[in-house]
Parts: sequence; C-alpha cells; structure tokens
Amino acid sequence: MASVSSAPEMGEVGQAASHEAQRLPELRIMLLGKRWTGKCVAGNIILGRETFQTKITTGECVKKQGEVAGRQVTVVNTPDWREHDSVQETPEQVKQEIVCSVTLCPPGPHALLLVIPVGSVSERERRSVQEHLELLSERVWRHTIVLFTWGERLGDTTIEQHIERGGEELQWLVEKCGNRYHVLNNRNRGDGTQVTELLDKIEEMMAENRGDVFLTEKREGETEGEMKIVGEMPMIYEPVEEIEEINIPVRRRRNSITAPPFMSGGAAAEGSPGETAAQPEASSSEEKTVERPGAP
Repeated sequence: MASVSSAPEMGEVGQAASHEAQRLPELRIMLLGKRWTGKCVAGNIILGRETFQTKITTGECVKKQGEVAGRQVTVVNTPDWREHDSVQETPEQVKQEIVCSVTLCPPGPHALLLVIPVGSVSERERRSVQEHLELLSERVWRHTIVLFTWGERLGDTTIEQHIERGGEELQWLVEKCGNRYHVLNNRNRGDGTQVTELLDKIEEMMAENRGDVFLTEKREGETEGEMKIVGEMPMIYEPVEEIEEINIPVRRRRNSITAPPFMSGGAAAEGSPGETAAQPEASSSEEKTVERPGAP
C-alpha cells in the first residue's frame, strides 16, 4: 500500500516541477469587448495597479506593462464597440484599431481575453461579438478565453451554474472559446490568486496550441509558427528583367503590404500596417544614358 500511495505523490511533484519549467517569463494579453464590460478595470486588476483610465472612452488601443507573479506582462486594451452593433455599424477607426492591435505586442499576443460582464447575453450581442472578433480571422477563437467581470454578482452561484443558466448564446461563446473561462471579482482587487490563476490558464492554453501565439495572417503552406503579422512583411523584389537591345538587367521594387478588406477603401491610421512606406529617390546611375555598341 505504501508504494501505491507514494507513486501519486511523486507524480504530483513531477507535475509541479513541469509546470514551473513551462512558465513563460513574458505574457502578452489583449482585451476585447463591447462598451461598459469593465475591460479597463480588468486590465488594472491583472497589472495590480490603476494604470488604465476607467472613466475615459478612447477610439485607440492602449498598451500597459508591468511585472506580475514573476512574469513581464503586457496588456493591450482595444477600443470597444457598442452593445448591439454589427461590424458594419462600427466606425472604421475602431475596426482598424482592433486589427492593428496585434502589432502592439509583437510577435503576437499569447491570449485574447473576451471580456463579458456577469449577466445575460442576447442573440444580437452574441452575433456582434462574433463579427468583431472575426475581424482578426476565424482562428481567433483557439487563442481566446472568456473573462467574466463583476464576479461578485454571482453571489452563491458558481460560474458553471451561471453559464448553464445563461442560455444558448452565452454557452455558444464559451464553447467557441474551447470552454476556457475565468472570473474576476472587481471588488476584491487585492486577491492576487484570481490573477495568478488566470495567467496559469493562459499558459495551459499556450500548451494546447503548442506554443503558438496569435497572428493575424496565415499564408498557404505555412504553420502558425512561420506566420507573419499583417503589415510586417518585408519589401519584395520582382524577378530581374532584361532589356533585349542592350542586355542590361533592371530591378524594380515594390511594397508588399496586406491590409484587411475594410481598410482598402480609406486611409490607414497613422503608424498602422496599411501606411505605405516612402519610396527611395532614384539614384543617379538610373539616369545615365547608355550608348549602343557601334554608335558614333
């Protein structure tokens, strides 16, 4: 009996050591959600200080950093959308900011937190959440955790009971995120365990994704580890062409920058991936006249 009971203890020690070995020194997190969900409060709880302004609504992403539980943590808060708005009703600037937010934590965020306050979710809200998250791609769900705020409203109800009673719309969102969720008690901000448990869940999700961070663009034949963020593709040179008469190679250069469909019709935000790089001035060598052989 002694040998049987000692085996699980050794296993538990090994699992704990393995978890410590897998702990990431840095975590990059994005917060997404509609208006009045408590995203700023959630960011402050995660970082352990009042760094996001909770009474100001901005149409731009805000990035804050700090050390949490021995990790360097980056939190990017994205602009929120109105509660029932479809993605077509959301201003272009907000959509651009959501898409470009990924570039604020290169090479990509470890986790996206879909912030939802404890309460009911209507079908219009569910559809609005889906449309706005999928601005980043349909693969966004495998890197997303539902973060319930205002957990104190649950009272004696467990979060599992709340999800079960929350209706098909809430259950759909949780299932879409791989049944990954966490609760923050906004009033008990001094409880550090709710933050460390969230960071542990992010690392568990990372292990499920084989260490892949979220990136916004995947090209055919690439794995996620080889993907590039939109707007960070290098200058690409076209194949060398030859002028038949004088047989001098000429090289032309162009920018290869991919932008989301909704960004193609308007000007990109300042400093965004849609911004076109300045073209270099022509060198004097390109202006020289080349004489043909045998010319007088």
